[in-house]
Order: sequence, then structure tokens, then C-alpha cells
Amino acid sequence: MLMIRLRRMGSSKRPVYRVVVSDRKQTPTAAVLEEVGFYNPRSEPVEFRLDRERIEYWVARGAQLSPTVKSLLNQAKN
Repeated sequence: MLMIRLRRMGSSKRPVYRVVVSDRKQTPTAAVLEEVGFYNPRSEPVEFRLDRERIEYWVARGAQLSPTVKSLLNQAKN
């Protein structure tokens, strides 16, 4: 099953995240099918970019959103 989740990048104590589509059984650092967004919680204001069209495409094909990505999407809508 596919999952849309965060992949931690960046250096020690300075995390940035990519929103990726990957196999749920693989580790978050394993190969990904597609990168669909970016999240930087340390910048002011918080930087958050998403390709909603591609996220909808993957969800239509059975991918599930992780709880964290789901909450970030809800925040972005407001």
C-alpha cells in the first residue's frame, strides 16, 4: 500500500521535510515514487508547499495520508 508521508532531510537539529509518496512497508528513507511537497517548520513563517493535484492523483489510486500530512493539509486549507 502506498503512503504519503514526511521524509526528514537536513542536518542535525535543523530538520526540513519532503512530502513523498512511498511504499508503506519501506522505511521513510527508502526510495520514493514521487516528491509532492516540502515542509520547513523552522523558518518564520513556516514554509509549506504542496502539489495538491499530484496528491489527489495518488489518493485516487489508493494512497493514504499519514496523520501528520493530513493535519498539515487541514492547516493549509484554513
